[in-house]
Amino acid sequence: MLLFIALANSHYFLQGAVVRGGFPGGGSGVDRLVAGGISTLVDGRAFPMFGVLFGYGVARIAARQTEQGVAWRSVRWLLWRRSLVLVGLGFLHAMLLYIGDILAAYGVLLFAGVWVLRWKDRWILLAALAFFVLTILPSDGSMAVSADPPDPSMLPPNFLDGLQARLPVQPVIALLGPIGFACPYLVGVWAGRRRILERPEQHKALLQTIAVLGIGAAIAGALPVSLWIAGFTSEPHPLDRFGPLHDACGTLGGFGYAALIALIAIRLKDHPGRITLAISAVGQRSLTCYLTQSVIWTVAFTPYLAGLADNLSITTTALLATATWLLTVLLADQMRRAGYRGPFETLIRSITYRRRLHFTAEESTSTV
Repeated sequence: MLLFIALANSHYFLQGAVVRGGFPGGGSGVDRLVAGGISTLVDGRAFPMFGVLFGYGVARIAARQTEQGVAWRSVRWLLWRRSLVLVGLGFLHAMLLYIGDILAAYGVLLFAGVWVLRWKDRWILLAALAFFVLTILPSDGSMAVSADPPDPSMLPPNFLDGLQARLPVQPVIALLGPIGFACPYLVGVWAGRRRILERPEQHKALLQTIAVLGIGAAIAGALPVSLWIAGFTSEPHPLDRFGPLHDACGTLGGFGYAALIALIAIRLKDHPGRITLAISAVGQRSLTCYLTQSVIWTVAFTPYLAGLADNLSITTTALLATATWLLTVLLADQMRRAGYRGPFETLIRSITYRRRLHFTAEESTSTV
């Protein structure tokens, strides 16, 4: 899925006289096919899966703390510290590397969404449904697909101008992003309570249904926009008409991808090969690998560095994204072999747990 994130983010740096859904027009037939494939399978379909995993992880952290006798107040503060670390790291990421940062949005979502851990299952699922309905309501565009060419916040002419352009944009992304991530987050919390992804054998029928329906809906819902991006239709304003459909089906696709990978894990977990172990190492160091991608984009596309935004095609950019992901696979596998968690995973864990206030469940809630 981090390969999908690389493919989704990198094409938005490309410039062109005409831009369709973040892809410059006028390319070759291969470029059109690549753009159509990415917009069908990747754009707006990879991030929802991370929203599911984020909520799943939050639920498991809270459950482990509770099982150790830690009171709710301590669990809440632990998760709030984690959220503040994400907001701070996301701010620096957006200012220095990539304005399309999602870490701060996840931090804001966790800060507000920590309360749902106390909700009953039916309220979590009803809230998830409400946010899902919100994404499919008619609007004048898409939350997941941009129709605009890169602006100075994406491709600043110099470092100081970049800071100036990004400063007003980053808070908007951080505060609006949680709206799109809320449904996957809530579903992830619900799934984490049942450990569905950790015990896929016990939920095989459910996972198969979600994989088929979710990925099928993602592909079908993307076609009105992806066919336009690939140049097969001349719809004048497809994002205005089909943008919400594209977004909502992308959320379902995120669920489908998570279910599919869990099903694949049933076959691989008892006899993992070297490739499986290497890709697993990327997942265990996903924050470091995600930020490594942004370093590559900054060096490759920023005008005052390599400045390749005008030179690369859609196809060569996809190849760069794939090569970047392969680089992170090699780096993560080396860290796995060395027994090293990863620099940013170590950082966020050390800050989150460094000053934990530990209250046992038996202690009075009126004392600290």
